[in-house]
Parts: sequence; structure tokens; C-alpha cells
Amino acid sequence: MHIYKLSGRNVDVTDAMRDYVEEKLSRLDRFNDQITDARVTLTVRDVRDAARRNRVEVQLNVPHGIIRAEEHHADMYAAIDRAGDVLERQLRKFKTRYLKHRHDAAPQPEPGPAEADVDAGLDDVTEFVPEIVRQKRFDLRPMSPEDAVAQMEALGHDFYVFMHMDTGSCGVVYRRKDGHYGLIEPNA
Repeated sequence: MHIYKLSGRNVDVTDAMRDYVEEKLSRLDRFNDQITDARVTLTVRDVRDAARRNRVEVQLNVPHGIIRAEEHHADMYAAIDRAGDVLERQLRKFKTRYLKHRHDAAPQPEPGPAEADVDAGLDDVTEFVPEIVRQKRFDLRPMSPEDAVAQMEALGHDFYVFMHMDTGSCGVVYRRKDGHYGLIEPNA
């Protein structure tokens, strides 16, 4: 596997580290036909918990999605090993689901209005001042809702924002409490 971008934050990336990352992630070569781009960031942080001092973040861009792993460890090389294991599991799951969804017929959307949860104890809402504590930016890739569900599952998230390949509009898939999935799309 060719690593397109390897960077370090608060750490000088040595040739030994670069070789170790490439060696450990080379076991993902059997998925190479799907990986289009890779970014690895090694970070050393000044934190109280020594087990979280070293962080390895890896993002693999694949057709119709992103595979991401973030691992922490007291030893940078151990964090790299753990991130490689996580990526291998996620790529295997993504490939299996992607192939399965490609061959299955598209499921019919559930009819009916969106469900709303009404809480009677909203008297204290004025005391709560919400604030945005984290912001993310990402590229929307055209995909089917089934591919978006597979991507959501591969990332381990509860929802996923995507661009519908047929309509070009933005949509959101989410995991429902009953185990099924929901789809939110704007009116045309």
C-alpha cells in the first residue's frame, strides 16, 4: 500500500516510523483495488493519561466512502498496530456489505411522517445554552442510500450525510431504535 500523506504533530516522523507504518498497513494490500487515497497522522500529546499520549489517525478513501481509525497508546508503534487491526476489520466489513448491497434490490422506503419525541419536562430548556464544540468538514460523494448505510456502519456512526446519486440532493441515513434504518431527504 502506498501512503500518500504521512504527517506528524508534535513529533518528527523518522524514516523508521515511516517504514513501520508502511509495513504494518501493507497487510491492507488485498483491499488495494478499493483504496484510492490514504492519510496517516501521528500525534504526541501532553496528557495526564500516558496510555493516551500517542495517537494514530488513519483515513482511507475508498469508492463511495471513507474508512477511518483513531487509536491511542503509550507506545506509538503499538498504536500503529492497533490502527492497522481496526482498518483491516472495517475494510473487510465494508467490502462485504458493499458487495452485498450492490447485488440486493433497493429496499422500499417506509411510508409515514417522521416520528417526533415530545418531552413534557422542557421547562428548564431556557437554562441550557447549546454551543458548537466541534466542527467537521467533508466531501459529499454521490452514492445510493444503501451505500450510505454501509458507510455509516463501517464508520460505526449512528447517522451519515451523503449526496444521493440519482437526485443530487443531500440526504441523511440513520439507525433507528428498532434496528432498522431511516432516510431523511429534502422535498424536491
